[in-house]
Amino acid sequence: MTEREAIDQGLARRLVLDELFDLTLYRSLRALATGELGAILDRLIPIEARHFAFWQDYFGLRVERLDVARWLKLQLIVLACRLFGTSAIHLVLEAIEVYGVRKYLKVWSTYGAGPRGAAVRSILEDEFEHEDAVVTSTAEPRLNPERVRNIFLGLNDGLVEILGAVSGFFAALGSSTTVLMAATTVAVAGALSMAAGAWVAVDSESEIRATEMGRRRFLGQDVSADEAGESPMRSAVVVGVSYLTGAVVPVLPVLAGATTALPSALTAGSLIIIVSMVLAFLSGMEMKRRVVANLVTIAAAVGITFAIGLIANRVWGVPV
Repeated sequence: MTEREAIDQGLARRLVLDELFDLTLYRSLRALATGELGAILDRLIPIEARHFAFWQDYFGLRVERLDVARWLKLQLIVLACRLFGTSAIHLVLEAIEVYGVRKYLKVWSTYGAGPRGAAVRSILEDEFEHEDAVVTSTAEPRLNPERVRNIFLGLNDGLVEILGAVSGFFAALGSSTTVLMAATTVAVAGALSMAAGAWVAVDSESEIRATEMGRRRFLGQDVSADEAGESPMRSAVVVGVSYLTGAVVPVLPVLAGATTALPSALTAGSLIIIVSMVLAFLSGMEMKRRVVANLVTIAAAVGITFAIGLIANRVWGVPV
């Protein structure tokens, strides 16, 4: 069997389409960028064009246009960059860099040992050493992994926990007014609890880090200011506000007069898809996996809490 016959056609098409997406995105963003950022894109575009041509030749696959899903994603990203300007463009470039590393490592594990492994290595080195260097050459990374984690943690917990609470309260209590009061109370308490937990966790990490930095200074070792880490108070605020933001979503339909948990489930489910997609893109995570995992979590939370509410209503005599 030749290498050409052994090619994973699905991976090949995804890779070529991804390269075309990146190239098209860079060209679209160049029309929005000025100054130093425009110079970065001017350097990126020919590099990406070279990569696109290489993978088309390598796989013997000619692709002239994006598929519908990538075209829609392109339009949304360009729109966001139009609205939020330079910072958004930097975030997008950094996110593509993170995603690209994971993608190319998978390509290397698949084709690196083949007859054309040397050619694959050369293009991956070009990607890692040149394209990534261009993205990070002029500015500090704007994508803070700690903050992404905190936002995702807060939003996700607020959505899932309060949606579960709304579902259980409807099953047990039935009254929209009672459900609204109970869910709001749980949301506020949950936000304070999450914020306090984040503060304690980050503060403990800061103490350990400060001790280690003091030891290294004593030994005459270099200590970077970037090693100071996240502020405990900032982490607490980010997690608390994110939790409340997520918690508001399943409560709003009840406030608007919903008499079942279904509107809350649909609203929360829609938002968790959007949140999962955005954060997965920004942090280089696998998008489909994250979306499915969160939808399964929400479905489990709704089902379990609704069952508990029914038990409370029918077995322990909770009034309706």
